[in-house]
Amino acid sequence: MFRLSALALALGACSDSVITVGELEEVATIKAIPNRDLDLLFVVDNSGSMFDQQVALADAFPQMIDRLSALDGGLPNLHIGVITSDMGTSNTTGAPAPAVGTIGAGGCTGVGDNGVLRTTPALTGNFIDTEAVNYTGELRDVFGTLAQVGEVGCGFEQHLSAMRASLASPENAGFFRPEANLAVVVIADEDDCSVHDAAFFSADPALGPQQSFRCTRHGVECDEAIDSTGDKTNCRPREDSPLVEGVQPAVDQLLAFKGDPRTVMVAAIVGDPAPVKVDQQSINGELQSVLTASCTFATPDGDGAAAPGVRLAAFVDAFAGRSQLTSICSSDLTQPLGLIGDSAKKLVGDPCLDSSRLADTLPDPGIQPACEVLDIRDSAPADPTVLPSCDAATGDCFELVADPVACPLSEDHLRVRFRRTTAAADTWSTVRCQLR
Repeated sequence: MFRLSALALALGACSDSVITVGELEEVATIKAIPNRDLDLLFVVDNSGSMFDQQVALADAFPQMIDRLSALDGGLPNLHIGVITSDMGTSNTTGAPAPAVGTIGAGGCTGVGDNGVLRTTPALTGNFIDTEAVNYTGELRDVFGTLAQVGEVGCGFEQHLSAMRASLASPENAGFFRPEANLAVVVIADEDDCSVHDAAFFSADPALGPQQSFRCTRHGVECDEAIDSTGDKTNCRPREDSPLVEGVQPAVDQLLAFKGDPRTVMVAAIVGDPAPVKVDQQSINGELQSVLTASCTFATPDGDGAAAPGVRLAAFVDAFAGRSQLTSICSSDLTQPLGLIGDSAKKLVGDPCLDSSRLADTLPDPGIQPACEVLDIRDSAPADPTVLPSCDAATGDCFELVADPVACPLSEDHLRVRFRRTTAAADTWSTVRCQLR
């Protein structure tokens, strides 16, 4: 980050006063030539107990689309695809293990759905293309059909492995555009259980019962012993497990797949990552360790619950500044989808600024922030160009204005607006302001 102690223009209202400010902090980075191509990949848990939340996802989806439609130029050119968490008994080190459980009722076999994008009769191909409009009917209805993936999938949900498989699947050809931005959204009521070694699925009693807690026992570590009863603290993915894959390989593969981390965001609508508590429960006449739900919520069919999403939260945290972690414990997912839509806007080029963070530098009505913009080219990162304020220049410049249409959620509706004649394709504009 370039740190400047400089004179900055107090923008807003009609003031042209010049003030002295302290250090400026980066508040936004926007591509000078917006990339309006956005691939949206939804990884939806299709194990038991997910029906109500799949319906809630479908119902809330328009909120995400509304947020994206508020961008300059309207709705971006979207590719929208849905995969499930069912990877059968596949693993990262060899062939799938023999089938376990009752298939269609939580059992696992083969490679499951293997990260292949779902389709529906209203859709040509296996993903939605909003630019080519390869579907019939309303966008929300087509997505709603894709998102309601059922609840008969493998009970060992491999969300991150499914994402990784989707990136490499030849059956998903055309969905991932090399130059497009990419947003990955996971929705699940249990944590990731991406398997490293086929031995995970064995009936070896030393591994514990073939139940969900096996994923926690071998894929999560805390300051306290994970297989003892009681509250746990500082829980995190276990990266050295011989049976469950660490989270870092998924982070690394996603970043390598896109090349530029500024073009990637991730989000998860999952169980709260804390509290984590292990209890004992009788299952099929056997006393077994189980995770206590970290959050609960009401559903049309009764009470719903979700297990702590420790591993998925860590995956999201690895993309700081380009991520969104929200709770699945609600019968209405409108707010989570709205927040994810706001995060996805930043990939395309969200002009809105969070005015609650900015220092008000003048007594005039409304907020009067002190900001500067630096144009920085990837080909010359050590040679930034200061973009002048439009009230001090007639050529390429920037201004801060109130725009309730583009930025309806913030109190001051503050956005940055650029006036340009041209810009190099590798130019990024960094907005830096004095903070409170």
